[in-house]
Amino acid sequence: MSKTNIAVLGAQWGDEGKGKIVDMLTPHFSTVARYQGGHNAGHTVYVQGKKFVLHLIPSGILHDGVTCIIGNGVVVDPQALFKEVDELARMGVTVNGRLLISEKAHVILPYHRELDVLSEARRGERKIGTTSRGIGPAYEDKIGRRGIRIADLLGDRAALAQEVRENVSARNRMIIDSTLDWKPVFDQIVQFGERLRPWAADVSLYLATTMKEGKAVMFEGAQATLLDIDHGTYPFVTSSNASVGGILTGLGVPPRAIGGVLGVAKAYTTRVGEGPLPTELFGELAERLRESGQEYGASTGRPRRCGWYDAVVVRYSARINGLDALALTKLDVLDELEEVKICTGYRTSAGTITEFPADLRILASAEPVYETMPGWSAPTKAVRQFDQLPPEARRYVTRLEEVSDVECAIVSTGSDRAETIVRKDSAVDRWFR
Repeated sequence: MSKTNIAVLGAQWGDEGKGKIVDMLTPHFSTVARYQGGHNAGHTVYVQGKKFVLHLIPSGILHDGVTCIIGNGVVVDPQALFKEVDELARMGVTVNGRLLISEKAHVILPYHRELDVLSEARRGERKIGTTSRGIGPAYEDKIGRRGIRIADLLGDRAALAQEVRENVSARNRMIIDSTLDWKPVFDQIVQFGERLRPWAADVSLYLATTMKEGKAVMFEGAQATLLDIDHGTYPFVTSSNASVGGILTGLGVPPRAIGGVLGVAKAYTTRVGEGPLPTELFGELAERLRESGQEYGASTGRPRRCGWYDAVVVRYSARINGLDALALTKLDVLDELEEVKICTGYRTSAGTITEFPADLRILASAEPVYETMPGWSAPTKAVRQFDQLPPEARRYVTRLEEVSDVECAIVSTGSDRAETIVRKDSAVDRWFR
């Protein structure tokens, strides 16, 4: 078993296939720890043809004996968590004794969902395209220092009642004609707390002890770098730090705890929700990618916007996160295309740029600069050795490495965990020798 602690995070706009990569690598680790986001994330994992969709619980839960952690950087909807736990149990996966949730994690309450819907409606044409699951308002309460944490659910009932009463009162003032009664909310979350109690823990202490014992930890990200609240395409972003820095604050671990960083990127680009997507395709080709790649949100079912691989985006992610390697997913989706394109820069009113801009007006009007490469007719589906890929596919992967400034250590050629290439002498190969 590896003793290197590895971070696995998204290098594009999310939905890159992180769930599969985490699941595939989990046997090398004793613990998998999620550090940010909420149940707006959706990690889909296929194991021997069986489909698992996870939203809050790390993908490592599908391996016996592995401890899974939900960190303080995550906002937890108890109802969504219980539904996920019950569904896993129905499918033969038990979480008891293997799941820990930070007692410092903030709780999504019923009125957060209503506030999310209201906030999105008030934005008019500047809608973000959120999942309306209360994640943003829960983070707003956290930053506004009025949030309720799991520790609060387990502590003094009178103090909790006072917090809930004040929060519901504030919410009623924000929503016209709202008369939400605080007492049913209080009674409900007290019940939530009792079911959460066996899982609540000081996860920072647990991780420190685990690493001190020489056991390896994998840090699992949700969403992705271009949705990071600080480094993403603001304001069309999520409400947390999905990039590597979120690990430190979202789990309470020091920088030296991270021994390697693996970014996950598709062999093309997708995005859900609003915001600029420079390489976006429309028409028949977009539908071809969407249907072949089953590009529909695991959490919402929304169709994803599809485009060519954007090396400007991945190069930016490599810099922000200090990526040691990439896991390139869904290469097989590009099978049988006559040609494939790679965006290497953007033409703007101020000239051609090759670095990702902060000004979204520049990005929204940017015209992608493409390199065109021949496609391949031989299938890559289920290929497990890099040298067995079609020559054109190998050249495509090699070119992606060159323009993205990071090696492709893993190449995924299908949805099942076994349909994966781990390249010899890559960073990932060296981590797990």
